[in-house]
Amino acid sequence: LSDTLRDTTIGAIRALRDMGIQTVILTGDSTEVAREVAEVTGVDSFRAELLPHEKVEAINELKKDGAVLMLGDGINDAPALAAADVGMSMGAASSDIALETADVALMDQDLAKIPGLLKRARKTMTVIKQNVAASLIIKAATGVLAALGFMTLWLSIAVGDMGLTFAVIANALRLARKQ
Repeated sequence: LSDTLRDTTIGAIRALRDMGIQTVILTGDSTEVAREVAEVTGVDSFRAELLPHEKVEAINELKKDGAVLMLGDGINDAPALAAADVGMSMGAASSDIALETADVALMDQDLAKIPGLLKRARKTMTVIKQNVAASLIIKAATGVLAALGFMTLWLSIAVGDMGLTFAVIANALRLARKQ
């Protein structure tokens, strides 16, 4: 007897690898089962026969190489979900404690949504950085121009505050376009 893989698992793992994201299985299952699943799915590595505290240790070790997203659905995953930079649970299939601990709860069991979520998160961070940079540059420029007398205080406020607000909102609305 064994668990069956979700239909979207292999495609999701492939998409994550194409994005340059390392995938690791952390499981309490036996080494033989974990090895078989790792081979079928194409994950980069696996760690088997882990107790909940050992999953946390593995997450902390993986965090040394960068940000860690932990996907889990069981009671034994909850501590690792909390230790990860981002904890993600599988919605209705998850235990209550995994849902409560996770930062993100997928509403269904479609793993193919994870690469899309990560792409959207990256795009969102790009827009945030653009908005912060534009805000700092325009505020500084209008402040200097107003201080030197090349721009009135009223115009400085209109351009540097209201105009900038509209520009930042318009830039952020690009994220709302259907993908």
